[in-house]
Amino acid sequence: MQVEMTQRAISTKDIMDLRSRTGAGMMDCKKALEEANGDLPLAGEILRKKGIAKAEKRAGRDASQGLVQIESAADGSTAAMVELNCETDFVARTDGFQQLVARLTMHAFADSPVGVTLEALLAESLDGKAIAEVVQEFSGKTGEAVTLKRVAHFGADGGTVGAYRHFNSQVGVIVELAGSRSEEAKALAAEIALHIASADPVAVSPSDIPAEMIERERRIAEEQVAQEGKPEAIRAKIVEGKLRKFAAERALLEQPFVKEESMTIGQMVATVSGARIVRFARFKVGEASR
Repeated sequence: MQVEMTQRAISTKDIMDLRSRTGAGMMDCKKALEEANGDLPLAGEILRKKGIAKAEKRAGRDASQGLVQIESAADGSTAAMVELNCETDFVARTDGFQQLVARLTMHAFADSPVGVTLEALLAESLDGKAIAEVVQEFSGKTGEAVTLKRVAHFGADGGTVGAYRHFNSQVGVIVELAGSRSEEAKALAAEIALHIASADPVAVSPSDIPAEMIERERRIAEEQVAQEGKPEAIRAKIVEGKLRKFAAERALLEQPFVKEESMTIGQMVATVSGARIVRFARFKVGEASR
């Protein structure tokens, strides 16, 4: 016996969320959501296949407010970054909230091991209590949900960790370079951190881009090429070209430097002998963890 799938009701909030992610019109968003039975990521993919969605906006946004804080060693050997969320900007700007995020970041920097996970940090002790309990108690005082969302702690053995935090404390970056701790390497790491904050790469190199992201882009490119009526014999080549372009736009080493677009980040790194980008973390308040 065939079982019919129940059609999920599409709310105005769903439509507005999809519109904010894609820039598409209200009716196009409604139709895509109906076709996807309410699945927002799938609806976004449908819009892109149809050529309706504008350049992809970052998916997975939420309504959280909060702050990003960074602590760095003066010698560039290590840095830690924390994102603390709350419900309203009003609470995020209070002295109590700012003091809490500063203390949590200093703890991660001074007392937590390099590579500490969020789960491990929440279990660590601050003022004789688990950090999870400290955050929960502060949440009770404010009357808002307060969440320690993300942490990153990098340490470069013989290398350099650069950091950048935007003036509004909504975006922060730390980036680890191996191979050098010279003044040139420190300056390079700082410039790359600033670039990452602006350009929002998803990986260091094209080969590091998650396979599921590449496959999603492949599906979209194949559908677009088919709709354009390109000859079957050249479709595969066109699709591969689109994928190479996508990888170049989203891989850090391939991106043109935001201050000097005639030079890629990879070319900049090559100017410092022995330097190599190992990893980076970029936190933006209101965006989902990658």
